[in-house]
Amino acid sequence: MARGSEGRRVHPGVRKMQEQLAAGRCDRREFLRTVALLGVSAPAAYAMAGRILGERVVDPLQAAQDTPRRGGVLRVSMPVPEIKDPATFDWTEKSNCARHVIEYLTYTGPDNVTRPYLAERWEASDDLTRWTFYLRRGITWHNGDPFDAEDVVFNFTRWLDPATGSSNQGLFAAMTEEYDTGEKNEDGSPKMGRRMRSGAIEKLDDYTVRLNLSRPVLSIPENLFNYPTAIVHRDFEKNGGDLLAWPVGTGPYTIADFAVGEKCILKRVDRPYWGEALEDPFIGGPVYLDEIHYYDHGAASAAQLAAFASGQVDMTFEVGKDSLQMAQSVPGAVLYEVTTAQTGVMRMQVDKKPFDDPRVRRAIQLCCDAAVYPELVYLGRGTVGEHHHVAPIHPEYFPLPPFEPNVEEARRLLAEAGYPEGLELTIDVGNTNGPWQQQVCEIFREQLAPAGIRLAINVMPAPQYWEIWDKTPFGFTSWTHRPLGTMVLSLGYRCGVPWNETHYCNKAFDEALDAAESTLDVEERRRLMEKVERILREDAVIVQPLWQPKFTVASEKVKGFHAHPTQYHLFHRVWIDA
Repeated sequence: MARGSEGRRVHPGVRKMQEQLAAGRCDRREFLRTVALLGVSAPAAYAMAGRILGERVVDPLQAAQDTPRRGGVLRVSMPVPEIKDPATFDWTEKSNCARHVIEYLTYTGPDNVTRPYLAERWEASDDLTRWTFYLRRGITWHNGDPFDAEDVVFNFTRWLDPATGSSNQGLFAAMTEEYDTGEKNEDGSPKMGRRMRSGAIEKLDDYTVRLNLSRPVLSIPENLFNYPTAIVHRDFEKNGGDLLAWPVGTGPYTIADFAVGEKCILKRVDRPYWGEALEDPFIGGPVYLDEIHYYDHGAASAAQLAAFASGQVDMTFEVGKDSLQMAQSVPGAVLYEVTTAQTGVMRMQVDKKPFDDPRVRRAIQLCCDAAVYPELVYLGRGTVGEHHHVAPIHPEYFPLPPFEPNVEEARRLLAEAGYPEGLELTIDVGNTNGPWQQQVCEIFREQLAPAGIRLAINVMPAPQYWEIWDKTPFGFTSWTHRPLGTMVLSLGYRCGVPWNETHYCNKAFDEALDAAESTLDVEERRRLMEKVERILREDAVIVQPLWQPKFTVASEKVKGFHAHPTQYHLFHRVWIDA
């Protein structure tokens, strides 16, 4: 058994990754990400890569900056939604309002490397079925209670309780088991659900927790930075289960004022922050800001930019592609661009007519000429989608042959399915992520027409769409960036998971995804992902035209900010230059 410089166990997979990097079988990005997941610290991972490659590999988050200034208020224009229960957070903006109050066991930085947070370190068994997390000592909740293993056990138990309705069930499916709910499906068959398996989590001592999985999973530390995995106090439910009513966290801020659709005001807690003693580029060292203010100017990025241009705020959550030129023209503005796996899918519920016929779904998909969307929608930026929800920037992505639209084949399939004269469809769209969503639907309407498919576009307010996003038979839904394709597929396409808006269930797909999640070897994982991607695309569950770049703009006075591909805000090291 290998030991590191501090006498700690080193996973045998680290040696394999070193060999693969040296042989050119994986790139630097994949090497850094994987060895960090296996428990190697970020500084050690970067140093290790440098030695193997014979060059200096620098942690981008460690870049030198001017002497920071303490104090001040950071004002951000961002939608302010309801944030009652962190376990059911379903959008990034919710987590941004809460993440400076309640914190995570790990965090994944803008460089896609996962680092310790409330957990000090972790170890995985050789077969990746047991994950042991060692928690930091000396952390206290805002009410003075110690943070320990009881809090972690409480959160996992709550996430994996089907009554909670948390999307974390999909991410931690290897800790769950299927059970008969006692209800019936429409066809009379038993309705099955998932719940936490007995023994899936163990408290080894007050500061050590072990996760016992039914199959190997490499991405466990990464999964712990999904926005619904923020750790709440073990007495959260006893105190009403409402973060606004009981904002007890471990973070440097608390919620001082909140109004849905208006504002979220965060103020420093009147106590030392545990993270100030850490040497960490993102969460360690002094916290500089006195307050963080989120103001809701609506989801439209043009309104956010108008608030920025007029000096009402120092930063926007997002800049839309139509506002890029204006953003760059504002005096003192700094534009940030980040490549992401954010996207939007025109998804069909496979158990609702006419989408219950795979020939209809395939015909609809065959009408999509995705190659035109980056130019028409994002001015040449962005990446062509491939209808399987795995992005080229995902480390496990396998490049399938390009998808070829075929209108004649679409017409043939429709006739075979009983629609020789075509059919009429309505798609619901809420422009929840900007008017580009409606533009995509309008382009697709023109592409569908030659096949005889007449598409009506039902544009609704964003809040109204979020009420029906998982209920409408045909809808356009935005999905945020995840660092792994396997992560988003587990959240959205596994049988029976809470965020499976398509109602898709294919055991062969689930099994192929299990195999990909379980594999450490980079080349083998990509080979396995070929099957995953191919099954989802051939089942024609979604039409996915493109992957989005993301932009935000901030005042030049805002220092220490790093744009995150998931649009997560971690403002611990941000400061205002007067």
